[in-house]
Amino acid sequence: MHKKIELFDIAIYLIVSLICAVMLYPLLNVAAVSISSHSAYLQNPMRIWPSQISFDAYKEILSHPVLARSYLNTLIVTVSGVALGIFLYIITAYPLSKTHLKGRALLINLVIFTMLFNGGLIPNFYLIRSLGMLDTLAALVFPGLFSAFSLILMVNFMQNIPEELEEAAKMDGASEPYILFKIVVPLSMPIIATLTLFAAVGYWNSFFSAIIYIRSVENWPLMLFLREVIEGAHMLQISAGGNSAEIGNMNVMPEKLKYATIMIVMLPILSVYPFLQRFFVKGIMLGSIKG
Repeated sequence: MHKKIELFDIAIYLIVSLICAVMLYPLLNVAAVSISSHSAYLQNPMRIWPSQISFDAYKEILSHPVLARSYLNTLIVTVSGVALGIFLYIITAYPLSKTHLKGRALLINLVIFTMLFNGGLIPNFYLIRSLGMLDTLAALVFPGLFSAFSLILMVNFMQNIPEELEEAAKMDGASEPYILFKIVVPLSMPIIATLTLFAAVGYWNSFFSAIIYIRSVENWPLMLFLREVIEGAHMLQISAGGNSAEIGNMNVMPEKLKYATIMIVMLPILSVYPFLQRFFVKGIMLGSIKG
């Protein structure tokens, strides 16, 4: 019996290791190519270890006049969107977690309804335009501010908090806002950290909304800047007609520009995950179990 369990554990570790390697390979390849020379790239485009290290691509991208502004725009959108979204989840999920709330079932069903049906692209566009948010950062913040799925996770998590804690606080004269922000919120940090990660990744990687609602370059988020760099590199390759010698004579190889930009855009949000990872599993598990 023990041998079967050990063999099963070994098989699981091997499968997980294989999946990790498959997922890690593209990241290592992008990082290696972005700091390798053009000749090293031509020798082995699929490399995962850099050769003839050169940071020309990073110097080129970091000197781009639009990068700093797009970084700032994305930071503003991400921070404000996450902060407002988490606040809305908290003040909405707390009353919905109370089974004695009148009309609770109807309200939850209305929330679930929004997961199945929505107005669609054209009504959303006209709504944003009628509110005067077209070509503003607000157009990137408010459409993704609230998620029915995330709200349900937080409601289920708060239902698992012992009611005795709230009853004891009420006996001591605590008000509902005090109970919420001094007792419930600190105990809900796992689900709050999990939803923070979800929202932050969503805002940071938001691309389609920016294409639809943003017109001016000064309001570009990072994803539009990344698209511009990739399209520019593609046009350089087309203009070179696939001539390796002509591409090699360029200041920076287009492929390196693309990969360096991907790394610059990806690293900040990737670095946030280790700080929230310890809350992630606990938040998801408890939030997905109905109390």
